[in-house]
Amino acid sequence: MKFTIFFNALVILICITCDNQNRVQDTDQGISLTTHQRVSPVLIGKSENPVLRIAVEADSSGQPQTVSRISVNTKGTTNTGDIKEVSLFYTGADSSFNAGRAFGEPQQTGVTLQFSDEQPLQPGTNYYWVSYTLNSGNDLLNRVDAGLDAIMLADGSQVRPANDSPEGVKRIGIALRQPGDDEVASYRIPGLVTTNEGTLIAAYDIRYEDAGDLQGNIDVGISRSTDGGRSWEPMQVIMDMDEWGGLSEDQNGVGDPSILVDDQTGTIWVAGLWTHGMPGQRAWNASSAGLEPSETGQFVLVKSEDDGKTWSDPINITEQIKNREWQLLLQGPGKGITMSNGTLVFPAQFKDENNIPHSTIVYSKDHGESWDIGTGAKPNTTEAQVVELSDGSLMLNMRDNRGGSRSVYTTDDLGQTWDKHPTSRDALIEPISQASIIQFPASEGATDEWLLFSNPHNTEDRRDMTIQLSTDDGMSWPEDQQILLNEKPGFGYSCMTVVNDSTVGILYEGTSELFFQKVLISDLLNE
Repeated sequence: MKFTIFFNALVILICITCDNQNRVQDTDQGISLTTHQRVSPVLIGKSENPVLRIAVEADSSGQPQTVSRISVNTKGTTNTGDIKEVSLFYTGADSSFNAGRAFGEPQQTGVTLQFSDEQPLQPGTNYYWVSYTLNSGNDLLNRVDAGLDAIMLADGSQVRPANDSPEGVKRIGIALRQPGDDEVASYRIPGLVTTNEGTLIAAYDIRYEDAGDLQGNIDVGISRSTDGGRSWEPMQVIMDMDEWGGLSEDQNGVGDPSILVDDQTGTIWVAGLWTHGMPGQRAWNASSAGLEPSETGQFVLVKSEDDGKTWSDPINITEQIKNREWQLLLQGPGKGITMSNGTLVFPAQFKDENNIPHSTIVYSKDHGESWDIGTGAKPNTTEAQVVELSDGSLMLNMRDNRGGSRSVYTTDDLGQTWDKHPTSRDALIEPISQASIIQFPASEGATDEWLLFSNPHNTEDRRDMTIQLSTDDGMSWPEDQQILLNEKPGFGYSCMTVVNDSTVGILYEGTSELFFQKVLISDLLNE
């Protein structure tokens, strides 16, 4: 909505948008003002969360003006008690958020908040940001909002917008792992499951020194939540090869976790890639043919039989499943599944004797006593995720290194043969990144499986983290059945789990950090 208010030869135009900034034409003697609310979560655990940007453009030929007070509101917020503190920052000509120059004092939560200061407007565009700090323990299905009530100038002028809050409210989430937590530089590669006891377990790489891939000083960690993701226990390290073989920890990294729950026994399994030696190299390129740790990356497992409280020592199954000629074999990463017949399935990938990668599956028909492997589904595919369809076949949804879109293949013989799916390289766009696909309980009477898919919904960059819903076994992904969670760029990996019969949880990467959010399936169905 656009409107113009004339006051003492001052023209201020307010334009309110949800996820795009509209450029407003200046008048000869006026000032234009734009508010913008981008799509990104407001995160528990973050001290600053930008929720509203106010851009004031001052015409250099007009009368110099000073902003003396800004009145904002929290209307549209589910529960204002979720907000611990509201701050306002002035960033000058810089349109990106930073907390360097506060405008007025931080305010406690309330419907209407007043910020007073004296800030001369520079010729050109001047930016202000409203920022929230949230309380811990909030309901993650709640949302917060922010709006502009009025801007007051030092000469007594006051402007009130016709619509006091931009469209669109912001979802609450948790910054589950951030750089610096437990003195760790970077957290990456999310996995997420719901156990038979209803516990959420998040698995991830603990990259102690930097964000780089193996080889490096990397362990696998988990966090547990017994209240649906509202709060999380302290991190556990569950895979750590220490100084095996007399080499330092930065030559015994283990990472890229994939996690699954055996629905029949309750055992939780985590697969990881352990690399030994290879100093100063990337394991993806340095691993070679063979089966020994000194030659090639190792496919290792740990398991928990007490709902994730304690974990076994690593179990090395490389010799069971790896072809000696392959350069490398590793898991998904992300998560695996238990099929309706009890078969455990991890997504996997290998680089063959010609160094060409292929997505595949690793599976066990005896609850993890022994393991086997499928054939490559398609050349030049890597990180994949797997789901079981309504006819009992498996769908492998693969990162395709050609870029642009996902490859999708199916198998009805545990990966001994593969068929190209009709949606392959067509329905699901990507910028070359890992993604997540899971089953969700279908509505009563449905004949097809409901599937949820998450990834950076963009062909160029890892940004626009989005969840999509298919109600027909993945044959179609309607545009009106998707939710954009975060338009900001990040590392792009994600993993989802069914929290209950109405809610999905998602763990995804920012930049060296992991965010957790919950979404109602009714939101995806537009109910």
